Amino acid sequence: MKIRKRKTGTVAMLAILLAVLQMQTVNAQSIDDVIEADSKSLQEPGDGEVQSEESGTDIKAESQEDAAGEAGTQGTEASKEGNQNAGSGTADIGSLTGFGNSNTISEGVYIGTIDVSGKTAGEAKQDVEAYVEALKERTVTLHVMDENQIEVAVGDLGFQWTNPDVAQDAVALGKKGNIVQRYKALQDLRYENKVFDLSYDFDKEMIRQIVSERCREYDTEAKDAVLTRVNGVFSVTPGQSGRVVDEEASLNQIYDYMMNEWDFSDASVDMVVKVQEPRGSEEELSQVKDVLGTFTTSYSTSGSSRSANVSNGCSLIAGTTLYPGDEFSTYEAVSPFSVDNGYYMAGSYMNGQVVDSLGGGICQVSTTLYNAVLLSELEVTERHNHSMIVTYVDPSADAAIAESAGKDFKFVNNTEYPIYIDGYCENKNITFTIYGVETRPSNREVTYESEILSVINPDHEIIYTNVAMPIGQVVTQSAHIGYKAQLWKIVKENGVEVSREQINSSSYKMVPRTATVGLSTNDVNAYNEMLAAVATNNIDHVKNVAAALAQFAIPADQAPVEQPPAEQPPAEQPPAEQPPAEQPPAEQSPAEQPPAEEAPAEQPPAE
Repeated sequence: MKIRKRKTGTVAMLAILLAVLQMQTVNAQSIDDVIEADSKSLQEPGDGEVQSEESGTDIKAESQEDAAGEAGTQGTEASKEGNQNAGSGTADIGSLTGFGNSNTISEGVYIGTIDVSGKTAGEAKQDVEAYVEALKERTVTLHVMDENQIEVAVGDLGFQWTNPDVAQDAVALGKKGNIVQRYKALQDLRYENKVFDLSYDFDKEMIRQIVSERCREYDTEAKDAVLTRVNGVFSVTPGQSGRVVDEEASLNQIYDYMMNEWDFSDASVDMVVKVQEPRGSEEELSQVKDVLGTFTTSYSTSGSSRSANVSNGCSLIAGTTLYPGDEFSTYEAVSPFSVDNGYYMAGSYMNGQVVDSLGGGICQVSTTLYNAVLLSELEVTERHNHSMIVTYVDPSADAAIAESAGKDFKFVNNTEYPIYIDGYCENKNITFTIYGVETRPSNREVTYESEILSVINPDHEIIYTNVAMPIGQVVTQSAHIGYKAQLWKIVKENGVEVSREQINSSSYKMVPRTATVGLSTNDVNAYNEMLAAVATNNIDHVKNVAAALAQFAIPADQAPVEQPPAEQPPAEQPPAEQPPAEQPPAEQSPAEQPPAEEAPAEQPPAE
């Protein structure tokens, strides 16, 4: 016989492990106690460890069966004992799926640089969140060009913790898997700390916004080469290079640094700056000399203020160079509508009436430009008709702009060459001419035709009364005929029509003639006579009666006597505010007035 301690020890170890796995509870306080007890049992050889060389195989198998049977019996007894302890209130650690306290993290465990030993998952998460919030206060300095710099907080870059579930993983360390895996995990902690990654990310859109909004102020934009035209002669002004922050490259620079190189302290990142080259050259712009389209409208009946507004708007547009693909906004070119920008109070359309507003008449500028653009066959991207008809162009050939209504006239240079917009006012005519490189066949002719689809004539009049106005005063608004119309583009080649295309459709309101009549007087008879005239709903009759009763008007420094109720109410109540004096259509202006000495309260122009 030969003693084979090594093999017998292995058999005994396997038997013990099998018994332990069957246990529901154990009395040991940690896995180390279990291993220590197992080691001691292995140092005492049993009867089954001696076997004959001749029958070693049979003896070994028999010993294994005996050991397994004995371990099974011990496991059953241990299970019963554990159940008795739980019933009597004795503290047990439960099954081997969680040695020690299964709700807390083992010693030597970190999340990033945060020691979470002995913490529950919730406590560990709170600690990391507090750390993350502190990191958001760190400063990142963005170095722009010419020694300029911008300081932003890490939190402003959209910094966020992305793996909060790692707290549960920390708790589970040494408590999941089979007994060997759990034992190994806890044994490893004796020699080396376990560090779980603290994962984080940044919001690229927030970074982009910072780069775009805060770094752009240091850009020196390139100045494109432009054309000017003086006395019929073109000249080229060369462009200038610029230096600008490369938004996309700078975004990636910040993101990559913060994700891969940041050490959680204050940081510094250099922005990517690129040279911006100007567009256009003398050779390219010198080709711009062909007339693509020209159009003229008259404002001969306009007063001085409206005429000044038309001339001012024209000058703000004239001299524009547009490169291929550029979009032109008329509103952006002529706004703001203020005294400082050269505008006066003049008649314009608003809510079915002609009212005075800063920049009144500007729509004649946009309309004239619209027709020049149509003849040049440029791409119109936004156009709106007026609310009421205008008389300086055919129906549906107008283009209104109105800040309050969000109306604009926009078009794109859809040619392959730069274009130049020339504009001038002369003898109360406004003209726009668009120059470019003509690529259309010489036998091709483009015209536009207005088609009226329906006409709505005013069939009644409206009279308002105003007790604040002196009797005898009548303020009228002209009627406006309603229209529905559309505009056709007609193309001819060699004088023969080859195409007809509808360009737009327009609808214009019908507005009846209106009048506001004053009733303020101390003479009861005059008051009643005026009301009787209003009841006829005939403005011309009201005006005649008002002229006869003007002598009974109350002087400005005298309070009116309370009047009895009217025998017949007026046709309609007056609006809250007094409407302006009678105006001609928007293309005309009231009696001429010089520029105001003081700026009136600013308001956006109506149509």
